[in-house]
This record gives sequence, C-alpha cells and structure tokens, in this order.
Amino acid sequence: MVDVRRVKLPGVGVLHTFVTDDGGKVGVIAHRSGHSDLITFSDAEDGADVTKVSLRLSEDEAHTLAELLGGTQITESLTALDQIPGLSIDWFTVDYDDHIAGQPLGTPADHGLVGLTVVAVVRGESANPAPSPDFKVFPGDTLVVAGSPEKVAKAFSFFRTGAVAGRALADAPPGQ
Repeated sequence: MVDVRRVKLPGVGVLHTFVTDDGGKVGVIAHRSGHSDLITFSDAEDGADVTKVSLRLSEDEAHTLAELLGGTQITESLTALDQIPGLSIDWFTVDYDDHIAGQPLGTPADHGLVGLTVVAVVRGESANPAPSPDFKVFPGDTLVVAGSPEKVAKAFSFFRTGAVAGRALADAPPGQ
C-alpha cells in the first residue's frame, strides 16, 4: 500500500502526497472551493533540472481522473455500494466561508433535501457517525453524505451557500 501523507493547508484545502516506486513525487491539492490541483514536484535534493508540473482540475474533472485511475482504497472498499443504482456517497470538507461552518447540521429534509443522509462528520482523526441535527459543524470538518447524485450535489450547494439550487416541488417534504 502506498504511504499517502496528508497536510492541511489553512485557507486553501488539503494536500495529499506520495512517492512512486521509481522515486517520482505526486500530490493533489484539494481546494475547499471544489477544484483540485494535480502536481508533480521535487525536493531540494532532487536538483534544479527536475521538471515540475501543475494541472488545475474542476471537481468533475478530478472525479473523472480518479475513476480512470481506479479510485482510492476507500472507493475500492465501497465497490458493492457503487453497484446500487441511484446511490452516491461523497465527502464535503467545510471551509471557513461555507454557509454550514459554525452552524448546527440540521435535518436535510428541512432544506428540501428529502432522501439525503449525513452519514458521519469526520473531525480530525475521529468520526462522528449518524450526527444529530444539533451537531455543530466547524471549518475543517468533513461531512460524509449519501443520497442520489442530484441530492448530493444540492446538499453541497446548500453547505456552501445556504441555498438549494434548482429546488423543485418534488424535492420538498410533504406539505411544503
């Protein structure tokens, strides 16, 4: 198994790096805004003639690249769940300027997100499974959500902005 190092970049996101078997250094900066940077880099001992590459990827492009490369260990362990039509499990890392930062989690259905579940909130090295609606969310937390791909996308929009984009009548709970 490859040793992946994770470093929080305050105000930016998270940097994940590893060294390949042939000595190459690869990293991904997962920005809190949703885009990612795929980078190769060198340390000072590698010398000045090493080429450095940085490639900016949108959220969709990063997901596509991950799928093309075979996914992560987590994705591989969830393969059985991926076979369930209409189910999407995704992670949302909370940034300081996100709407949800500093707020109680609430109930997704209260915001028109019926059929979406916050499975856990990961804070540091610990997970808080099945958090209650009054669980307060902080910058740096990672929300693990499950639902249809459309509902997950709407939840991410709500977590960022406080609004549910494209909310349709069918998305509203009964009586609303």
